[in-house]
Amino acid sequence: MVRDVVKIDEDLCNGCGVCIPSCHEGALQIIDGKARLISDLMCDGLGACLNHCPEGAMTIEKREAEAYDEIKVMSLMVDKGINTVVAHMKHLKEHEEFEFLKQAVAYLKENDGKLGFSADDVIRQVHKPKVSVMAQQGHAGGGCPGSQARTISRPDDLTTASAATGEAPSELRQWPVQMHLVNPAAPYFRNSDMVLAADCVPFAMGNFHSKYLKGRSVGIACPKLDSNQDNYIQKLVSMIDDSQLNTLTVTIMEVPCCGGLLQTAKAAVAQAKRKIPLKLAIVSLDGKVIREEWI
Repeated sequence: MVRDVVKIDEDLCNGCGVCIPSCHEGALQIIDGKARLISDLMCDGLGACLNHCPEGAMTIEKREAEAYDEIKVMSLMVDKGINTVVAHMKHLKEHEEFEFLKQAVAYLKENDGKLGFSADDVIRQVHKPKVSVMAQQGHAGGGCPGSQARTISRPDDLTTASAATGEAPSELRQWPVQMHLVNPAAPYFRNSDMVLAADCVPFAMGNFHSKYLKGRSVGIACPKLDSNQDNYIQKLVSMIDDSQLNTLTVTIMEVPCCGGLLQTAKAAVAQAKRKIPLKLAIVSLDGKVIREEWI
């Protein structure tokens, strides 16, 4: 099957081993002086190790790989002790991988009494309330808060909810939003209408939230300044084919350099196996929509 797995650049890897403790699943080992992915089935593709590599040698790639096996991972992990199991399950929870989390809980309950620790103790630690903003953002676990997928709940009627405060409501329903940080398999992309916005557009448009963001998932990018934009195409293809986007709306500024974002979207739509409608909106420097059409 095609899925996300860790890729290690051996030219950059110096074998320091900093990544090893962050891979609770045990998918990484130092072999012959380099970090190695020893098993596809043990790599969940969520990238907990990426932000711990001081050399930037680790990335996530989409390729043909053996399916991830949560039960196999749990069976190997329990010998490492309760703290490793808790850290792994919290990692699943933070990335909203609830199906894997259910499998992990079922494994603990089924094997309670053979673990060397209490299954209930693990479950309580995984689900206990977080007590600080830093913990809520993932710093306590050592991960980067900017790359942790989360859904933002909003009242059903934001207009009514904002009337009492006089503030314009936010329509953002997810985090993160930058295209290099988003996980194309995040739950908020599944069966959604997506807006791919040049990052200047929301600043130019006072009503961007109500006109384009409401009810949509989002990714933002700068077609002039962002590096490695081929990765954007790969992510969009995954969103279209695997997360099954319904539609894609591209919002760009009227300046020439913004056109690159439309080309990125067109390339992704052309490469995807599924065909979805593509819409373009061009915004003037004073925040007016000067062109909007399905293409």
